[in-house]
Amino acid sequence: MSRITFATVWFGGCSGCHMSLLDLDAWLFDLASKVELVYGPLADQKTFPDGVDLTLVEGAIANEEHLALAREIRRKTRVLVALGDCAVTGNVTALRNLAGDPSGLLQQIYAERGDPTLAVPRAPGIVPRLIERVTPLHAAVPVDHFLPGCPPSAPRIRAMLEALLAGAEPSEIGRFG
Repeated sequence: MSRITFATVWFGGCSGCHMSLLDLDAWLFDLASKVELVYGPLADQKTFPDGVDLTLVEGAIANEEHLALAREIRRKTRVLVALGDCAVTGNVTALRNLAGDPSGLLQQIYAERGDPTLAVPRAPGIVPRLIERVTPLHAAVPVDHFLPGCPPSAPRIRAMLEALLAGAEPSEIGRFG
């Protein structure tokens, strides 16, 4: 039996969804027999590969790097899942929207409220430019499935993955929060 290609991505969030994924414990061996992990925080892949069968995205879209990667992931992924409340609704990450215009936010965080001798790092690749508003994943790209929860529990993640790996629609809709 051939394995499907599988990716996980972490945008603006706390990594709690990936921690729940790791809470699958021994079932991770079953998962590994059915998927080939091709991208994720636990893999050392620098570019998102072409032709990924299933991608789980944790976190909200908070900066230009997230937005560009979300678009790339959508182009290269057959089934895209928004995993957890930050990806589904923006959740805690979207609280940044209450601060208003993000242009002065990094200056405020790095210089005004931090060490006053520090400035915002401006070298490319150090601090990505913040987008105007933090958004859930579906506001940036079409999403095939949503699994809310903060974080979703390991049994709920497993139920969703088992359904998707069997080629079925996940029956778990769950709750928000």
